Amino acid sequence: MSTANNNLEILPPSLQFTLALGVVALLAFPFTGTDFYIEMVTRMMILAIFAMSLDLLQGVTGLVSLGHAAYFGLAGYALAFLTPQGEAISLWWSLPAAVLGSGLAALIIGFFVVRTHGIYFIMVTMAFAQMVFFLFFDNKALGGSDGLYINFKPGTAVFGWVPFDLDSKRTLYYFTLVTMVLVYAFLRRLLWSPFGRALAGIRVNEHRMRAMGFGTFRYKLAAFTLAGSLAGLAGYLWGAQTGYINPELMGFQMSAHAIMMVVLGGMGNFAGAIVGAFTFEYLLHVFKDLPQVGNVNLGKHWQLWMGLFIVLLVTFAPRGVLGLAGRIGKARQPNPAVRGEGDTA
Repeated sequence: MSTANNNLEILPPSLQFTLALGVVALLAFPFTGTDFYIEMVTRMMILAIFAMSLDLLQGVTGLVSLGHAAYFGLAGYALAFLTPQGEAISLWWSLPAAVLGSGLAALIIGFFVVRTHGIYFIMVTMAFAQMVFFLFFDNKALGGSDGLYINFKPGTAVFGWVPFDLDSKRTLYYFTLVTMVLVYAFLRRLLWSPFGRALAGIRVNEHRMRAMGFGTFRYKLAAFTLAGSLAGLAGYLWGAQTGYINPELMGFQMSAHAIMMVVLGGMGNFAGAIVGAFTFEYLLHVFKDLPQVGNVNLGKHWQLWMGLFIVLLVTFAPRGVLGLAGRIGKARQPNPAVRGEGDTA
């Protein structure tokens, strides 16, 4: 079996059709859901962008980062610091500025961390992220442990003309949906480009890629920087939606959640990251709403049930939810090699 099939880079037609139906459902959802659920699904889509950015590192390049949330949080803080107290900031320059800021931080940190391998890479990424976390957590000038409020959503005016208003929950929903689809299309195109195939080769056998003349350090650094920039895009949208940012968004727990989303959905195809983000957030709400049985509050221990679910999924469906769905769809397809009694050769 090929590496592409092993990592589910090639999506079966049945899964492609299912994902297309999912996009149609997301397009129609704001006309049927309440404001609460519109906000919840918007948050899911933002986390899907965040998960896709990590999947570029973890699923495609084979680099497991425990500090990816640092770039997510930095972009949110960039929006908070750039937004004036009494008016909205322009989306058209603050969004690129926040994304570039996260990308620059990823470039600087990546220059050091991509020189390491295996467990050392994992620990160094976590160490840098913890440094960034405590820089904001312990510094009152940067908001401290209380975080910062973002009083206005970014404005979209162009020479006095306002094409859309992000203060509307429905408008922000569709803006996030379009952004998620564009990020997915970009990453899928990148996956099958020469650059993406080189990253996949590094995941499979970095020593062989170096022997073939590829500068693996440059490729990994480029992937690390791009992943940090896309995480910053998600962090910007998170800050714009919630109107609040705090150091917890760049902490270890947020990075661990992103890893669980990627593992839940299935690594290496980006659609799995989207499915994983939606699945993780949905299960989060389900487990938190579990009732109290006797003296035990089941909802209070949601981490236990989430952990058990992920362990069972990884054990019985290593490719995640998307891989499991593909396997079920394939099992239901009739085998063309099996013919009925009346069939002729």
